[in-house]
Amino acid sequence: MAKVNIPAKGAIVQRDLETFSIAPHIPGGFVEPAFLRKIADVAEKYGAKFVKLTGTQRMIIVGIQEEDLDAAWAEFADSSRAIGLTIRSIQMCPGTRSCKRAKQDSPGLGFALDKEFYGKLAPAKFKMAVSGCSNCCSDPWMRDLGFVGTDDGFMAVVGGKGGGTAKIGQELAQGLTEDQAVALARKVIAFYRENGQAPERLGATIERVGFDKFKEAVL
Repeated sequence: MAKVNIPAKGAIVQRDLETFSIAPHIPGGFVEPAFLRKIADVAEKYGAKFVKLTGTQRMIIVGIQEEDLDAAWAEFADSSRAIGLTIRSIQMCPGTRSCKRAKQDSPGLGFALDKEFYGKLAPAKFKMAVSGCSNCCSDPWMRDLGFVGTDDGFMAVVGGKGGGTAKIGQELAQGLTEDQAVALARKVIAFYRENGQAPERLGATIERVGFDKFKEAVL
């Protein structure tokens, strides 16, 4: 019988329907050299087919046998896992920490969102992104909840998504501080948990209940 994803083990079955991939948590794609070495060591130790850089700023180890999943994850003792109906990795650009175009510290907000929300349950997968300027290198307009750095703070956008029925989000608020952005994220996620109907994404929930009702509830 073909194998399937194993959410409890953070494991996604591969095309061969025999092996799995795992993606140790790398907040925002910021990674220490020692962790890079650990990724390589684990891939070699458990005979992975390859390591892939993902669009969500992680490194996914592809081709792990099911019987090796627990041992492979044990190599990353402090790493959390998020697949299935959860809040996924928060994408972020370097922001004012290195980028000359940035208006805001996008990693500062991104790390705060990651710490509070990553891996928590949601009606469907829920994606967030933070960009330090209007170039939007982390694609916040294509996420369930995105933040864009401006001269006046962060602009919040909601309801975007990629995939087969891609959708650009819409503006929700302007001029937010980091703390205000995190507080808004709490309200948006709480609204989604209360009103979302799996498998719809946040944008579909907003369309169903109405943007005005959503806005009134979260602002």
